[in-house]
Amino acid sequence: MNENEIYYAYEMIYDKADVPESNIECIRFDESYIKDYIASYNEAFYPMRKALDIKPFNWYTEESAVLEKAADTYMLIHGGKLIGAVACYGNEIDDLFVKASEQGRGYGRELLLWGMNHIREKNNEPVTLHVAEWNQGACKLYKSVGFKVINKERIK
Repeated sequence: MNENEIYYAYEMIYDKADVPESNIECIRFDESYIKDYIASYNEAFYPMRKALDIKPFNWYTEESAVLEKAADTYMLIHGGKLIGAVACYGNEIDDLFVKASEQGRGYGRELLLWGMNHIREKNNEPVTLHVAEWNQGACKLYKSVGFKVINKERIK
């Protein structure tokens, strides 16, 4: 990857009427998982934040900061363990992550589809998200579901 490209993010949109079904069920943010959520969130986003020099590298250090966004955050729990999470702010998907130990099993795709369906339960407006160009795995996932880039913006 070209060094100049790592400082950009894509704004993406999903404007199709139908959204593929998800094979998972998520729950509203559960405070009993907050320490695991913070550790898993930071673990997931640290490499990108470090590579793009976005400080702080570990975004969450205080539980209060997580709780401010908890009403819009949904968790995938399996066998009593946090697998990943997704936030839905209006029509935007955000903060989607899968714990490192659970990656490569399709959970990211399922969380994305779950979030899209959750948004669609409220309205039929296009679903949006932002993704760092650096995160090629996520970019490929979003495009494979049907998202398209509508804007490229400089991060820093």
